[in-house]
Amino acid sequence: MGEHRIVNNNHQNENAAGHEARMEQALRDSELSYRRLFEAAKDGILILDAETGCINDVNPFLFKLLGFSREEMVGKTVGELSPFKDIESNKVMLARLQADGYVRYEDLPLETKDGRKIAVEFVSNVYQAGYHNVIQCNIRDITERKAAEKERSRLAAIIEYSEDAVVSITTNGIIIGWNRGAERLYGYAAEEMMGRSISILYPADQYQEYQRVMKAVGNSKRVPPFDTLRLRKDGVLISVSVGLTPIETIGSEIVVASIHSHDIARIKKLEAQFIEAQKMEVISLLAVGVAHDFNNILAVIMGYSDLLASILEPESPLRKYPEEIRQASERAAGLTRQLMIFSRKQVVQPIVLDPNAVVKDLDKMLRQLIGENIEMTIVPGDAVGRIKADAGYIGQVLMNLVVNARSAMPNGGKLSIATSNVTLDESDTHAHPGVHPGDYVMFTVSDNGTGMSEEVKARLFEAFFTTKPKGKGTGLGLATCQTIVQQSCGYIEAHSEVGKGTTFQIYLPRVEQSLDPAAKPDQTGPSPRGTETLLVVEDDPSLRNLTRGVLEAQGYKVLSASNGQEGLRVARENTGAPIRLVVTDVIMPLMGGKVMAEWLRTHYPGLKILFTSGYMDDAIARFGVVETGVQFLSKPYSLPTLAGKVRDLLDAT
Repeated sequence: MGEHRIVNNNHQNENAAGHEARMEQALRDSELSYRRLFEAAKDGILILDAETGCINDVNPFLFKLLGFSREEMVGKTVGELSPFKDIESNKVMLARLQADGYVRYEDLPLETKDGRKIAVEFVSNVYQAGYHNVIQCNIRDITERKAAEKERSRLAAIIEYSEDAVVSITTNGIIIGWNRGAERLYGYAAEEMMGRSISILYPADQYQEYQRVMKAVGNSKRVPPFDTLRLRKDGVLISVSVGLTPIETIGSEIVVASIHSHDIARIKKLEAQFIEAQKMEVISLLAVGVAHDFNNILAVIMGYSDLLASILEPESPLRKYPEEIRQASERAAGLTRQLMIFSRKQVVQPIVLDPNAVVKDLDKMLRQLIGENIEMTIVPGDAVGRIKADAGYIGQVLMNLVVNARSAMPNGGKLSIATSNVTLDESDTHAHPGVHPGDYVMFTVSDNGTGMSEEVKARLFEAFFTTKPKGKGTGLGLATCQTIVQQSCGYIEAHSEVGKGTTFQIYLPRVEQSLDPAAKPDQTGPSPRGTETLLVVEDDPSLRNLTRGVLEAQGYKVLSASNGQEGLRVARENTGAPIRLVVTDVIMPLMGGKVMAEWLRTHYPGLKILFTSGYMDDAIARFGVVETGVQFLSKPYSLPTLAGKVRDLLDAT
């Protein structure tokens, strides 16, 4: 029996020893498994002593993330390491951990050893390890996640503020997204549309299109943009371009679609404007191409009509014929001028003007235009500011508007022209691209005539558009007005209602400069005479002969040449009295007038130069003949104007 007890005891001891060995092995396996997990974790792990806050252990991910070695971190408190300088002090954090057993930072900024900024999620827990409490800190790098969230927010903002309508719908057509572009396009606020069916935007006769779109959504198919009609909140049908892109929501099998659409009317308007601009550019090139020759011809016609009129007695019945020729030539010159202004090829010579004086100077002429059955009132504003513009062109704008008003009142009526100071703010200029807030002078031309329909107003400033009968209007009047005003940095707008009349408002910027002296009027009396030697350089033989003959008739000795090279030869070969003044065309074959003039001035100091040209585009500016101090005479000109200009230059010191 005693031996049996000994055997049992031994067996029990062996079992206990085996169990203890197994427990130790299991503990070692557990520690090894934990260590492997600890070492391989893709988040940073810190093990701290709960009492001192010293780092007991750190996994490889964390010290690589922060740029430190294990030796640089173990044994230190988190407060001693620079990456954790933004964490609350150790004592505060430890106190919170001891009280709550848990501390969490959703977005903690850390700085790595090399100065890089990273964002982490920081979670700390207290637990017991053996006979001691330890703190485990799990640190997850969220830098990329934050960047992705920022990018998603940026894209969401782009969609929200897009000019196009962007609408998100579910597979059964329920609206779950509605941006501001959709609010503007369709007239519904987002709160009104969320949770409603997209079918509310479809006209009644487009049910088949609705089915086709919804089938594409259900099959997760993209629908390329197509033109269609949609129904606004106010019941108005609008033309839109619509496309559909399927989107699968993250973490769900629900398929939604993003519908993007924009107003076609706006695009078509831009396309029409582009086509109109191209058409006008062609017209501009054509007009510039013929302007020089046409103005030369007009100058000859006007010149010889003046000569004919001058040799006929005032009472002669034949005198009316050259006068009619002269008037027809002036009308032709005016039409050319309108084409050039409209195509922005005319040379503009702005000066500082008093708006009230401009209207006053035109008063008599405007009253002659309208006839006795129209009552015209001029209302000058008090203390109206000054403007900088071409006086002749501003007069032309007012004349065109007055003529239009006369046509709108065939049986008589009332017309008023007023000036005033106005100040425009951001809201006033929003609808007028290129117009800036500030102080302006406003010319107002109002009539109580027939007025205009919306269709006519929409095309009001379109070139060659006219409501007058065939042969009664060119359609350039208002287009020219708009171009002149825009060249003066202003804008023009019209308000009209059928049967109630029309009001045009012209806004020109106010300036603080002093008034320029009034331009000297054309000579109306006998042409001034002289005996000096002049040189006329002109490539058009008819105009050259006419100019030479007119100046010789005034007593001058006149030499002539057909281009700049011949002009230099004539000047060098001249053995008579020195040439005092040169009248020269600007653009000629072989050598232009500007090059010739520069050479002559170097050899003949004090020589006066008068440039002339039938071109009215930026080519003249490139030749430097519209600079301050340069004398320029635009073709066609009257012979008294030429004679007066020549005499003025010769008499100038």
